[in-house]
Amino acid sequence: MRNAMHLLIVCCLGAAAAYAADPQVPAGMLPVASPASVGLSTERLARFSQWIKQDVADGRMPGAVLAIARKGRLAYHESFGFVDKAGGVTMPKDAIFAFASMTKPMVAVGTLMLAEEGKLLLNDPVGNYLPQLKDMRVAGPNGIVAAHRQPTLQDMLRHTAGVSYGNRGDTPLHKLYEARLRSAADQSGAEFLEEMSKLPLFYQPGREWEYSHGLDVAGLAVEAVTKRRLGEFLQERLWTPLGMTDTAFVQPQTKAARIARPLPRDPDTGRSVNFRVPVTPWQYDCGGGCASGTALDYIRFAEMLRNNGTFNGARILSRKTVEYMTSNQLGPEVDKSRLDEFAVEHMNGFGFGLGVAVRMQTGVAGVPGTPGEFMWSGAQGTMFWVDPKEELTVVFLANTPGPVRRHYRELVKWLVEQAVND
Repeated sequence: MRNAMHLLIVCCLGAAAAYAADPQVPAGMLPVASPASVGLSTERLARFSQWIKQDVADGRMPGAVLAIARKGRLAYHESFGFVDKAGGVTMPKDAIFAFASMTKPMVAVGTLMLAEEGKLLLNDPVGNYLPQLKDMRVAGPNGIVAAHRQPTLQDMLRHTAGVSYGNRGDTPLHKLYEARLRSAADQSGAEFLEEMSKLPLFYQPGREWEYSHGLDVAGLAVEAVTKRRLGEFLQERLWTPLGMTDTAFVQPQTKAARIARPLPRDPDTGRSVNFRVPVTPWQYDCGGGCASGTALDYIRFAEMLRNNGTFNGARILSRKTVEYMTSNQLGPEVDKSRLDEFAVEHMNGFGFGLGVAVRMQTGVAGVPGTPGEFMWSGAQGTMFWVDPKEELTVVFLANTPGPVRRHYRELVKWLVEQAVND
């Protein structure tokens, strides 16, 4: 009995040590803590694992990785299901996921770094940096008309430039956008800009919010200013300083087995799912959605923002710039009804900053949260949010494209928020 008790004490102490913050944490790593030590309920977090394991067993999703940091410490990092269900390969914690539109906040940060250095101004017309877009015109009810002003870099970062994604509607102009502005797998950056220059804007710049190719344009502006590919710039200035060793626009073939695959068919619609494994180079590094990486990589990026621009001694942005980026940029002159239409993804009660949505009210949205939190997500089923007041940072990565991803975003938000226990 005495030996058994001794063994139990040793095991408990070992488990506690595994969760304790390590003062010798390597650069780029988050110190680790137990959930309870940072005000998260272990019992309530178990609700998340129970739910996701059941959905994997039911064939609703292949798998996922969830990382939660609280008060500057990694309190939860678990993987579930399969990285490749068809091959029966279990999901590792360091699985690589297509970030999709979670690329956008990183490109916004890259753009702001150049603004801090005086190399560009957000109020400048984007045509100052990309001459192809120097004379944008607007589709009006009676034909093409002159723009009241040219779209700026700020417009591109906050989705008020008047451009859109072709799949955001079924008007003739939406169909034209979809046909002309193709994937970065099929179209170079120069071709993308040439085609965009021929298309009218949907709205007068600065008048309406519309989810768009704006961050693709911002990324190309970064390339024009730096004379480098976007991925090279972000690698040197953002990903390497933060220790984001698995984040890239193109993954090496040696990491292909770690790339999460979706189910072959959507569980709701039955339609086949196409997925481009990101080991083949893009024709250009599209800032709107072409990067990939791990949950630990992205939580470092998100923690940098929560920590006012620094992480593990690396200063990426100033505190004032992070405050600016994560503040609502939509004034009363901007029609944000299309942002409210993102309510299918619990976006009621949100404004929009630069590359991120910003929560404006405790209520209204369909999920709990705190005014001042900011977030974004990706079409492959990825999402993150940062709640500065609660010192909470969450990254959820899955490969669940299609309507089911909206369901998961709301569930993940509820199941994490209900575990806050202080």
